[in-house]
Parts: sequence; C-alpha cells; structure tokens
Amino acid sequence: MKELVIISGKGGTGKTSVTASFAILADRPVVCDCDVDAADLHLVLEPTIRERHEFESGHEAVIRQNDCTGCGICQDLCRFGAISNNVDMFSIDSISCEGCGVCVWFCPEGAIDFPQRHCGEWFVSDTRCGPMVHARLGVAAENSGKLVSTVRREAKHLAEEENYKIVIVDGPPGLGCPVIASLTGASQVLIVTEPTVSGEHDLERVLSLTRHFQIPTAICVNKWDINEEMTRQIENKARSAGATIAGRIRYDASVTLAQIQKKAVVEIDAPCTDDIKQIWNHLNV
Repeated sequence: MKELVIISGKGGTGKTSVTASFAILADRPVVCDCDVDAADLHLVLEPTIRERHEFESGHEAVIRQNDCTGCGICQDLCRFGAISNNVDMFSIDSISCEGCGVCVWFCPEGAIDFPQRHCGEWFVSDTRCGPMVHARLGVAAENSGKLVSTVRREAKHLAEEENYKIVIVDGPPGLGCPVIASLTGASQVLIVTEPTVSGEHDLERVLSLTRHFQIPTAICVNKWDINEEMTRQIENKARSAGATIAGRIRYDASVTLAQIQKKAVVEIDAPCTDDIKQIWNHLNV
C-alpha cells in the first residue's frame, strides 16, 4: 500500500483542488483529509458519514462550585489567567486553560475536576471515489497534530483491512506539528506551490522538512503562467534541494467553476485538466 501526501508551504496554493482531482483519477483510493484545522475537501467530495467518533486529548480544569471555599489559591497559581473571581465564585475559562493541572494539584479542598478535553470529531465516510477519513477540530481546540495522526492511522487501517492500494492525504499547509504528523512515514510527498515570493520562501522551508525525514518529494507549480520567471526559479531551487518536478498547472478560472459545482477540476471540461493528469502520471502511484 502506498501513501501519497499532498502538502504546501502556505495556504491557498490549490492543494485541496489537486488532491480532489487525484482522488477521482486514482483506482480505488482511500482519501484522507488531514487539514483538520480548516478541512474543506468534503466540500468537493460530498462525503456521506457512516461512522462518527469523538476526539479527546489533554485535560481541562473544572471547579465544582459546591465544594469551592473561595480561597483563591487556584487563581494565584494560574500562570495563564484562566481563573476569574466573581463575588467569591471562581470559574475557569476553558479556552484560556492550558490543562497544566497546577490548580487541581494545589486546591486544598480538592474541588477541581480534571476531565479529558473534548477537542473535536473524526469521521469515516463514503464518497463517489471511495472511502474518506476526515475530521473537524473544535473551536479554539489544540492538539491538531494528534488528531491528524488519528485520521492517518484510521485511513491506513481501513486501506489494509479492505485491500485498497493507495491512501491519498490532503495535508495541512505550513510546516508545524500537523504537517509533521501528516507526512512522517509517507511513501511520497507532492508539494503544491505558486510562483510568488511567499510561495518560494515557504516551499524552501517545507522542502527542508521532507528532506529531513528522507521522503521522496516532487513539486508542482500552480498558476505557473502568472510569473514564468519565478516558476523557473522555484523549479531550479527544488531540484537543488533534491526534489523532482512533477509538472505545472496553468491558471484556469474553471477551477472556481468546479468548486461551485462541488466537483473536482478533472470532472469538468477544464483546460488545466490535462496538466493535473500529467502530474498524476508523473507520480506513478
């Protein structure tokens, strides 16, 4: 079983549009949306949820008001300003609480509970191109890297169990913890970039990440024809960093039309469809 992860150094490069097209072009894929902070692959593939699971990670402190004596020790010790006092009634802001547990440990009355924090949900769904594992991180919730790991693990487990040959992962942008969680151990990485100064800069950073983990990496430049000179410069830097050039995708207003119709680009008569198909064939997955 192969695992292809599509990432980008920055948001807005067209990564999800490319992933959706690959999902349509592939033969029996398992699709995996690891961009849990801002998931949008479901807008194109329209999954029907068949399994729903809660995601819990870390802890949050909760004061039992009936047992609290109002001594204020918890507020004095909280370094994050999460505990407030309103007429000798102390309460904890769940968003500001970092779950360190200091207040729980030092409360003389033992009046603070420390349950696991509900951070979101993950799903197993059916789409027109195969099963899809995806998630939704809660508002202001943390530990997105752990949720990414959960989604990837379940996608690979599903592929092994039902004998699918490829997992196609829509990874998060950037190069933080969620990105690392989405690509470690992958068979191959495709980086989608754009011919802009920020696109070039962030590509260099994410290339250093894939090089560190020694993952075979290819790049493609989306909307290459808006700045041909920058495109050549980006491709030269990518080659120097050990990446291969999978191809280029022209600027095409039909991409927006496809999104409006809740379709992948390759499902409509779009000029850039041939570009995406050539990249898919280059990857040989």
